[in-house]
Amino acid sequence: MRNKFADVIYQQGKIDERICVVVSDISPAGSIEKFRKKFPNRFINCGVAEQSMIGIASGLALEGFRPFCYTIATFALYRPFEMVRVDMCYQNLPVTVVGMGSGIIYSTLGGTHHTIEDVSIASSLPNMTVLAPCDPDEMKLATEWCAKRTKGPVYMRLGKVGEPILTKNSIEKFKFGKIRYLQKGNDVAIITYGTFMNTAIKLSKYLEEKKKKVSVISCHTLKPLDYFGIKKMLNDHDNIIVLEEHVLHGGLGMQIRNISSIEKSRSRIQHFHLKDKFIHTYGSYENLLDSHELSYSKIIRNLKL
Repeated sequence: MRNKFADVIYQQGKIDERICVVVSDISPAGSIEKFRKKFPNRFINCGVAEQSMIGIASGLALEGFRPFCYTIATFALYRPFEMVRVDMCYQNLPVTVVGMGSGIIYSTLGGTHHTIEDVSIASSLPNMTVLAPCDPDEMKLATEWCAKRTKGPVYMRLGKVGEPILTKNSIEKFKFGKIRYLQKGNDVAIITYGTFMNTAIKLSKYLEEKKKKVSVISCHTLKPLDYFGIKKMLNDHDNIIVLEEHVLHGGLGMQIRNISSIEKSRSRIQHFHLKDKFIHTYGSYENLLDSHELSYSKIIRNLKL
């Protein structure tokens, strides 16, 4: 996703002179380096000064630009939180904060680099839109929406590198604010967002081998959440499986349970998420998922259908 994002921003920068990039302690590479060289007046590297990154981007937005702030997710949102809240959201400015390497992708760098509660934090802010595309193609469409159509602040949660294309044969197109069916069945619905879609598809194939008809759904827009789309999902499926690389509180699963309660749905909901704790396991991404009981093998073991 990181490389694809850079490509999209470079292309949008050529089309729209309002597009600018403000980064924090990220060495420009690939198309971001091309953007810096071609549009030096629209590229700012703030160094290790994330608060300044948000403040500068907000000032640029006030002058009519459409800034994209880009750095590792923990530092994009947590460190400059007051500036995100006051400079961006309070003034409802069209600044897109791109958090790269979300979830526990930066496994070996420890808790300081693990973004396990960002959806909850960003979603709690008035005026903030929260996006989490599931693959590079969906990320391209989400980024183009941010560049062309957003009228307020956005937090976009991305993976890192090497994510596969998963939406090529999707039965529905990307539409901001709407859940997206990649495939449809009428027994089980698996809903997720971001890079965990790969696990969702793997799980769907396992269930199909068990003669289940499975829907796989990308909830790429987490705020505003597609209330009526989720209500219909609950009505159409007896079993709902929510997967998310995020803690329980404030995540997608909790919101789906809330909608289920309001609508008095009889669907069975199983929610697999990160533990509400800092895991001190040192190891690979897969090692940490396993410690959180969110690895594919642990999901299969705890799944009840």
